[in-house]
Amino acid sequence: MDWNQGPGQPPNLEEVAAKVRDKFKGYRGKGGGRVIGLIALLIIAVFLATSAYYTIEPEETGVIQRFGEYVRQTGPGLHFKLPFGIERVTKVKTGRVFKEEFGFRATLPGIRNQFTKTGFEDESLMLSGDLNVIDLKWIVQFKVRDPEKWLFHILDGRAAIRDLSESVTRRSVGNRYSDDVLTVQRVEIAAQTQKELQEILDLYQAGVQVVTVQLQDVNPPEPVQPAFNAVNEARQERERIINEAQSEYNKIIPRAEGEASQTIAEAEGYALKRINEAKGEVNRFLAVLKEYQAAKDVTRARLYLESFQKLLGKTQKVYIVDEEQKALLPFMQLEGQK
Repeated sequence: MDWNQGPGQPPNLEEVAAKVRDKFKGYRGKGGGRVIGLIALLIIAVFLATSAYYTIEPEETGVIQRFGEYVRQTGPGLHFKLPFGIERVTKVKTGRVFKEEFGFRATLPGIRNQFTKTGFEDESLMLSGDLNVIDLKWIVQFKVRDPEKWLFHILDGRAAIRDLSESVTRRSVGNRYSDDVLTVQRVEIAAQTQKELQEILDLYQAGVQVVTVQLQDVNPPEPVQPAFNAVNEARQERERIINEAQSEYNKIIPRAEGEASQTIAEAEGYALKRINEAKGEVNRFLAVLKEYQAAKDVTRARLYLESFQKLLGKTQKVYIVDEEQKALLPFMQLEGQK
């Protein structure tokens, strides 16, 4: 007899009873019926014991149905239930993070760099907002948050996640330019896809938590990759030249502006100096003019003497010449005297 029945799958009593009858078919004698009855009760007790308990692993949650109707959930450990198919248990792995791959498949589980992308072009190829084709590969990681909803509110949870993820990702890429998708907006696309996917799954009451959405590889299709690489190289060269020009501009322009500011400041200082000197000369002249107008002869003599004093202060020798003298004679020997 095969008594290896799994949890939640009670044995077929009619089949067991038939096997017992076949085994003791030829048994006759005193007390034979009682022995057969005891054996039958023993078999029923064994099946009752094996079908009345079940074990839930640490990363699992047990969902109990009674006559097909959901009644409760159980956590990790040993639990009991009504036997003979009255209550059935379905184990849902709520502590594990599941992964769905799009545009590629890992050939060895847990090894990221060993994968194949052949035959999955229908998933990865999509159209951008400027009508360019993008080859996008991504993954979606999720956990079962509500086992009841996961089992009973949606027919095929993994298929729904795949269809919704592909739809949301295609819409997100279709709303952007291809250059942005290939360069600066990869993180934004992943975040938006995760948010919208979670909102739709919550609307469907799928009982799923989207852990992350990661864009693994974003490239143009293989036939146009050389042209795309050439365009990228040209753009990088343009950026390099612009950066060098900007660096040179930052060196020359501030220095020229500093020199210009210095020249302007010196010119303004010189202009202020000349203006002040001119004003001083004007004031001095006006003062002299006032004195001259008050006493013309005295002022004229004073000016003459001041000018003659300045002139004599610059001379080294003094000669006095008589009108009738034919030759010049030194009046005072000043050389070598202190």
